[in-house]
Amino acid sequence: MKVPEYWGIIGFPVEHSLTPELFRIVGDYMGIEGPETVFIEARNIEELTMKMGHLSGNFWLSVTSPLKHLLYKKFEIEDGNEIQAVNQITNIEGNFRGVNTDGLGFIEAIKYCGIEINESVLKMKGGGSTARSIAYQWTKNGGKIIVVKGRRDLGMGPWSGSIIKCNEFDVSINFDSMPGTNNNGDILSKEYTTISYNRDYYREDFAIIMLVAQHLEAWKTLFLTENIENIPSIDYILNKL
Repeated sequence: MKVPEYWGIIGFPVEHSLTPELFRIVGDYMGIEGPETVFIEARNIEELTMKMGHLSGNFWLSVTSPLKHLLYKKFEIEDGNEIQAVNQITNIEGNFRGVNTDGLGFIEAIKYCGIEINESVLKMKGGGSTARSIAYQWTKNGGKIIVVKGRRDLGMGPWSGSIIKCNEFDVSINFDSMPGTNNNGDILSKEYTTISYNRDYYREDFAIIMLVAQHLEAWKTLFLTENIENIPSIDYILNKL
């Protein structure tokens, strides 16, 4: 495994992000030493290029809005044309790679909360790339979705054949919540839960569980090339926050 010189997060806003702390916790657990933590706030690729100009070496970076929507075309990711976002990127010796772990992390977080996905119903308000990534993975795992009109449309995709109309659902997510907001959501509640958070979070918030899960998926699918089975559990990381 090639250890990067830098790890952290890019996007805007990122000052509230727990991702650099997650890098530290997992890195300590895996015995990784040396990477410098970076928070890079950028609203567009030009600003990102300018601010990353001083970084010399390999990096592992999590990507949030709006950059996740601007960078995805530079990477080959699973169903990238439908999801239209990348949330994890690496540069190792000039080899750039990217993945989207939003949907994968959602699935693992739901399983952590004790919910069986196959034939379960997810009620989704609004759209956006995270919603599309989740809809893709949810229906890929046998779930059904109810689509509720919001600020943004979910749109058509591989999930379209699994859209149903009914009043009963198992999980409901409001994708219209702005970044950096928090409703201290319980995924088992019949009220809408958000997947956004701020500094007033609780470890039990579903948004935090999902954040941890999608970060671990990045280690599994992108960052690590060996010892993948040795990464810490969701519980371990939550207890360290």
